[in-house]
Amino acid sequence: MNRIILAAGATLLAALSVPTHADGTTALQETVIPVFEYELPNVPGKSLTALEVLYGPGAASPSHTHPKSSFIYAYVLSGEILSAIGDEEPRRYRAGEGWHEVPGAHHRVSRNASQTEPAKLLAIFVLDTGERELVFPDKP
Repeated sequence: MNRIILAAGATLLAALSVPTHADGTTALQETVIPVFEYELPNVPGKSLTALEVLYGPGAASPSHTHPKSSFIYAYVLSGEILSAIGDEEPRRYRAGEGWHEVPGAHHRVSRNASQTEPAKLLAIFVLDTGERELVFPDKP
């Protein structure tokens, strides 16, 4: 079934926004806005999911992985994002630039490069249809 996500935003927001303080309390640092979800008619069992991720000044996501079935392309819409996958050094991506994450990749660094300006990216997932939990923060 092909559908545009309208009501699932709270579920995806909860799945993607889970950074914690040292004392274990949750501190939402990014805002995730579902854009759409579409089952791929020519690739049975796979869907395309797109999300906008908004980072306030200085905001960051926790180090994490994604479902093992997911291939991700991230595209910076505004501002600048620092990102590092696996053992690579963090790299600054500006508006109009992007990166990809292969299935099983470890996203060690994902944060706004600015302490004063917001940043926004579009995250596009190709993954198994029915996957709802999209981010798995590293365990302490």
